[in-house]
Amino acid sequence: MEFEKLQEIIADVSNVDPNEVTMETTFADDLGADSLDVFQIVMGIEEEFDIQIEAEEAEHIVSVEDAVEAIKKKLAE
Repeated sequence: MEFEKLQEIIADVSNVDPNEVTMETTFADDLGADSLDVFQIVMGIEEEFDIQIEAEEAEHIVSVEDAVEAIKKKLAE
């Protein structure tokens, strides 16, 4: 469930087809996302899942899998 919602957020920010976004997709290398794009994705995640991701945590989110793990971790708190 988190993954599907995340696909939509990433697709919206990066202007890609949601089906192109996989767990292995990296924001910078695969999507060409810059720091502002990643910030917008993190903001979308925070809004969608009603969680807070600290700046230090956000720095470690480089792939979709990292983002899913961060969401799961926050939702479990």
